[in-house]
Amino acid sequence: MNSLGAMFSKKQDSSDTKGVPPYGSPTASRSKKNGTVRPAYVIDRYAAYYPMNHKRRGMALLFSHNKYNVPNTPLPVREGSTVDCKRLKETLDLYGFDVKVYQDFKLEEIKSVIRNVSQMDHKDSDCILVAVLTHGEDCDFVYAHDCSYDLSIIWSFFTADNCPSLAGRPKIFIVQACRGNRLDDGVKVQKDGMARYSIPTHADFLFAYATIPGFMAFRNTTEGSWFINELCKEMQENGHKYDFVTLLTFVTQKVAYDHESVSNIPEFNMRKQTPCIVSMLTRLLLFNVV
Repeated sequence: MNSLGAMFSKKQDSSDTKGVPPYGSPTASRSKKNGTVRPAYVIDRYAAYYPMNHKRRGMALLFSHNKYNVPNTPLPVREGSTVDCKRLKETLDLYGFDVKVYQDFKLEEIKSVIRNVSQMDHKDSDCILVAVLTHGEDCDFVYAHDCSYDLSIIWSFFTADNCPSLAGRPKIFIVQACRGNRLDDGVKVQKDGMARYSIPTHADFLFAYATIPGFMAFRNTTEGSWFINELCKEMQENGHKYDFVTLLTFVTQKVAYDHESVSNIPEFNMRKQTPCIVSMLTRLLLFNVV
């Protein structure tokens, strides 16, 4: 067990349940005549890497939730979430992101922020990142301060038809939340040139979830969540060495192998967790050194 694994073994664990230069037109637009989206830039159809050398890295929106006021749904305070938020902000700052933190926002406030950002011109940005740190439940529903909502409410604002200036660019979503109430017992083992081309509206998304559908995600009450902890550590140590999906594979490895829950409640003791990475990226995403 590594140092972080040892650190978690001494604490109580909780859960979160209830480059290439740009080419083409400098501005993005959508034709009113036929609905065609014209991205802010066009690179070679089969280019291996996303261009990550624009003027700005891009915005990083962190929606962090500690306390709730949901009618008829008492939710516990997310102890340790402040540590997650601080560690993630510091890591993204190192990557050159323009980090904005939104603490305990209500759903309408979240939607207002997302709507405004989706309407901005991102032509000078490499990508965008959105992180949601909160309680969650089945079917990708998570909690704002005042109610639950479907995560698609957030990411759908950034599809290529809704946010043309991010068409063809990475859209990264990090979700630290439970995705159900099931627990993992674990098992013991023995050793074409410049021509324009069409882009699907749902391409270039990457979702990094703390756990697989239906299962709980663990959060240390004093040191933060397993997933965010290992994500930040891996980004700081190897973020400029590996492409992002490969890096997330190693995050999954660390969470799966190095962590086991510690709880006074037998049902929650000695449980495991596996992050879940869903990629619709069409190229390799490698962050260059800032």
